[in-house]
Amino acid sequence: MTAGKLRILQVMRAPVGGLFRHVADLTRELSGHGHSVGLVVDSLANDAQTESRLTELAPHVALGIHRFDMPRVLGRGDLITPLAVRKLAKSLDINVLHGHGAKGGFYARLARLGGSKAVAVYTPHGGVLHFDKSSASGRVFHMLERWLMGQTGAIVFESAYAQATYGGLIGAPTCPSRVIHNGLAADEFVPVPANADAADFVFVGELRDLKGIHVLIEALAGVRRADGSPATLVIAGDGSSRDALVAQINQLGLEARVSLIGAQPARPSFARGRIAVVPSLAESLPYIVLEAAAAQLPVIATRVGGIPEIYGPTSSSLIAANDAVALQGAMQAALDAPEATRQEAVQRAAYIAERFSLARMAGDIEALYAELTAPA
Repeated sequence: MTAGKLRILQVMRAPVGGLFRHVADLTRELSGHGHSVGLVVDSLANDAQTESRLTELAPHVALGIHRFDMPRVLGRGDLITPLAVRKLAKSLDINVLHGHGAKGGFYARLARLGGSKAVAVYTPHGGVLHFDKSSASGRVFHMLERWLMGQTGAIVFESAYAQATYGGLIGAPTCPSRVIHNGLAADEFVPVPANADAADFVFVGELRDLKGIHVLIEALAGVRRADGSPATLVIAGDGSSRDALVAQINQLGLEARVSLIGAQPARPSFARGRIAVVPSLAESLPYIVLEAAAAQLPVIATRVGGIPEIYGPTSSSLIAANDAVALQGAMQAALDAPEATRQEAVQRAAYIAERFSLARMAGDIEALYAELTAPA
C-alpha cells in the first residue's frame, strides 16, 4: 500500500435513496484522493435502477463491486454473508471496513470477528434508530448493537440528532464517535428555476408511509392559490405505498390536481414544482431537504430527525410531523406570502452552503480513517 493510501470496503444493503447517495459520493471522493475502494451490496435487490447506479459508480471502484445476500429482515444471509465479507476483506487486504445502515454495519463488524486487521467504521443512517426499544425487533437489533460495540473502531453519525438517539436507545458508544453531516457538491448549489408549467408543490422521494406522503395528500385537499383555484402537486417517486396513495387521491377527488411521474432525479424534478414539501414522519439527515434547499427552492418540512440542523436560523418554520392541519397551514402560508417564502429560501441556501459541502464531509471521514489506521 502506498503511504497514506488506504484500501476501503464500503458495505451497504440499500442500493437506492439517501444511504446509497452518501456511499456513492464518498466513494468518488475517496477514489479521487488516491484510495482504493470496493463495494459490498445486496444481491437480492437488482432492479434496473440499482444496476444503472452501480454501473455509473464502477469506474471509481478499483476493488470491485461484490454482491451477497442481505435479507431485509433476519434471514439465512445474516449467517453466511459476514463470513463471505471477512474472506473478501482478507483477500483484498482491506484496511477499513465501513458499514452503512443496520445491515451494512452488522456485516462489516461481524467480518472482524476472528482477528481481521481491518478497522470497522459504522454509520447508522437511521436504520436501528427507527426501531422502538419496546418492540421485539428493536430489542434484538439494539442488543446486537451493544454486542458489536467491541468490534467497532468508530461510529459516524450524520446528525447530532442521530448521535443523541443512539445514546438514548443503545447507550453512549464506548468507541470514538463523530458527527459528520452529509454534504453536497458545488454544482448542487446552483438555483433551479421553476418550469413555466410548474405545479405549486413538488414531493421527491420514496412512496412509503414513513415519508408522510398520505399526510401531504390530505393537506393538499384544502389548499388554494391566491385566485381561489385549487393548488397542484407533482410527486416524483415510487415505492410500496403507491397503490394506497393512488386510492387516497381518487377517494378525495384530487386526480386533476396531483401528477405522479415516477422515480426521477431530484434536480429536474424540482423544476416541476415551485415549493418542495418533505412531510416525513422520521428522518436522520435527509439529502432531499439539503438538495432542495441548496437549489433555493422554498421547502416545507417537518421537525424530525436532523432537519432542524439543516434549517439553522430558519428552523422556526418547521412543522409537527403527521399533522395534516399544520401542513395545510404551512402550504397555504407559502402561497399567500410568496416574497417572504422566497427570502427564507435564499437565507437557508446560504446557511447550508457554509456547512454541508461534499468536500468537508469526505475530508472529515477520510481524516477519521487515517486516525484509526495510523501505526500505534
